[in-house]
Amino acid sequence: MTCYTTIDRAGAGLLVLLTALAALSEWGVSVPPLPRHLAMLAIIVLLSLRVRISRLAFVLAGIALTLWLTSSNPDWRTIALSGLDRAAFIAAFFTALATLRNVAATSPSVRRAGDFLAAQPPGRRYAALSLGGHLFALLLNYGSISLLGSLATHAAQSEDSPVIRRHRTRRMLLAIQRGFISSLPWSPLGFAMAISTALVPGATWASAVVPGLGSALIIALSGWAMDSIFKPRLGRIPPRKPVEGSWALLLPLFGLLVLLAVSVATLHVGAGVRIIGVVMLVVPSIAIGWAVLQRLGIGPEAGLVARTAGFLDRDLPGYRGEITLLVMAGYIGTVGAPLLQPLVLHLGIDPLGLPTWAILVLLVWIIPAMGQLGMNPILAVVLISPLIPSPVALGITPAAVVVAIVSGWAMTGATSPFTATTLLTGAFGNVSALHVGLRWNGGYFLVAQVLLTAWVLVFALVIA
Repeated sequence: MTCYTTIDRAGAGLLVLLTALAALSEWGVSVPPLPRHLAMLAIIVLLSLRVRISRLAFVLAGIALTLWLTSSNPDWRTIALSGLDRAAFIAAFFTALATLRNVAATSPSVRRAGDFLAAQPPGRRYAALSLGGHLFALLLNYGSISLLGSLATHAAQSEDSPVIRRHRTRRMLLAIQRGFISSLPWSPLGFAMAISTALVPGATWASAVVPGLGSALIIALSGWAMDSIFKPRLGRIPPRKPVEGSWALLLPLFGLLVLLAVSVATLHVGAGVRIIGVVMLVVPSIAIGWAVLQRLGIGPEAGLVARTAGFLDRDLPGYRGEITLLVMAGYIGTVGAPLLQPLVLHLGIDPLGLPTWAILVLLVWIIPAMGQLGMNPILAVVLISPLIPSPVALGITPAAVVVAIVSGWAMTGATSPFTATTLLTGAFGNVSALHVGLRWNGGYFLVAQVLLTAWVLVFALVIA
C-alpha cells in the first residue's frame, strides 16, 4: 500500500464518518460539534496533499482570510467554526449524493436509456437529450454530462459530413448542458436548492419547489425554442437509421425518480427535517437497495463488499478536487462575508436602501456575473447572503428570495468558464469553456435571464 493510497482511504473514511455525524445532527440527535470540526479539518489537510495547485490555492486563500479575520474581528473564532460547519455539511451532502452516483454509473438500464436518447432523430433529439440531461442530473449530478456527452459525441461520429457532425455535436451537448442546469432551481439533490434554503431565513424546499419548477421550465423551454428557431439549414440531410428501443426504456428511470421524490417530500414535510438531512438519509438508503438489485442482475462483481471498497478506494478519492473546491467555497464565503460587509458599506452601498424589486433583479444577475470572475456559485451565494435583507424586511416570502438565487445560480452553469458544466461541455465539443459560455450560450443566456427576471418579479410581487 502506497502513501497516497493510505491518504486517499483515510480521507474517504473521514468523509463517510462526517456524513454520518451530519445526518444524525440533522435528525435531532445531539452530536458534539468538536468531532465534526476535527474531521473536517483533517479532511482538508488530507485533500490538500493530493490536489492540484489550482485547488490548493483555495485552501491557501481560506487560511489567509482566517488570519485576516483574527486580526480584525474579535468574534473570529465563532465565524471560523461556522465556516467549518458549512464546509462539513457541503462535504457530507456531496458524499451522500456520491453513493447514488456510484450505483447509477453501473446500471445497465441507465446506459440503455442514455443510448436511446442519444440516437433520437433531429426532430426530437434536442428535446430528448434536454429531458435526459434533466433527469440524469438527479441521479448522476455532473456525471450526467459525462455519460450523455460521451454517448452524444459517439453518435455524432457516424455522420459523414464534418459540417453536419459539428452542428450535431454542438446542439446535442447544449441540450444536455441546458437540461442539467434546468434541474438546479428545484432539485432537492442539488447544491443550489440545499444551500439557498439553508441561507435564507424561514425558507424550506417545500415552499420553494413550485416557483423553482417555474424557473426550470423557463430554462429548458427557452433553450428548446432557440434551438428550433436558429437551427442550421442544411442542404442535404442524410438518411437516418431507425432508433432501436422505445420510450419504455426510461420507465425504470422515472420509477426511481418518483421513489426519490416521494420519499424526500414525505419525510421533509412529515418529519419537519431540513431537505439536507432528508437527502443524507434517503439517497444512501436507495443507493444500497439499488446496489442489491444490481447484485442480483449483474453478479458477484457488483456485490456490496466489492462496491463499497471501490467507493472508498476509487470513487471518493476521484472527487478530491471537486470536494476541495466545494468545501473551501463554503468556508471562504462564510469567513469572507464579515470582511466584505464593511467594505460594501464604505463604498456607500446599503442594500437596505434598495427597493425590493432591485434586490431581486440583482440576485438573478450578480451570481452569473461573479461566475465570470471565477467564483463558484457556492462561494458567491455564501459571500453575498449576509448582505441580503431578510424576507420580512423586504416584504416578500422566503421562497421568493430562494427562487431569485437559484435562478441566477443555474444560469451561472451555462456561462461561467470556471464551472464543471461548461468545462465538460467544452471538452466533449473540443472547444474552450469560454467559447461554450459566451459563443454557444451567449444569446441563450440573455433571453433566459430576461425571462427568469420577469418570472422572479411576478412570483415575488404578485403571486406570492
